[in-house]
Amino acid sequence: MQRYDRTLKLFGEENFKKFQNTKLILLGVGGVGSFALDSLYNTGITDITIVDFDTYEESNMNRQLGSHGNIGKVKVDSLKEKYPEVTAINEKITPEWIDKFDFSQYDLILDAIDDIKPKVHLIQRYYNKVITTSGSAKRLDPSKIEYKSIWETYNDPFIRKIRYELKQRGFKKKFKVVFSSENPNCLEKGSFEAVTGSFGFMMASLTVKKILNSKK
Repeated sequence: MQRYDRTLKLFGEENFKKFQNTKLILLGVGGVGSFALDSLYNTGITDITIVDFDTYEESNMNRQLGSHGNIGKVKVDSLKEKYPEVTAINEKITPEWIDKFDFSQYDLILDAIDDIKPKVHLIQRYYNKVITTSGSAKRLDPSKIEYKSIWETYNDPFIRKIRYELKQRGFKKKFKVVFSSENPNCLEKGSFEAVTGSFGFMMASLTVKKILNSKK
């Protein structure tokens, strides 16, 4: 167990058993999801299903783990090589796919989707076990990242659209998101790995805390 020596020292054997008995699904393995995956897998949470339909492009190299040396390759297949215990699903995440997929087998759903419709659909259906993030692009300061009620978020046009769509569907539940209070620094989707990666690390931290607090 030398591989997990530092994890065991921090969490203890009983909590580590919880990690090994946890089953996660991670939707989206880009600039946010890839860092969440790396952090959780290295901690000993290895029963993770990753879902993404994209291939690596050169423009991904500034923020996505796994992109270097893998341009043109399917993201989930490349990450499966790096994290061999994961289950890789190469599928586009749509509301229809969400309706057909069996999420009941997972303890938590990690949402790093950057499309509005499937994100809204997922939150509405599975809010009680979803950990979700808002937009991580256009920002420079990771210290501005918070975990906050979606109804109290601000300075984020992306999450504003999510809020609007949820309201239109009559969704009024208490629900928190990982978001940044920092004002966007550009109009286009410029990105900085120190922020996108920190979003992923925040997602991983919240996941670990929820596992530790679970009765499983």
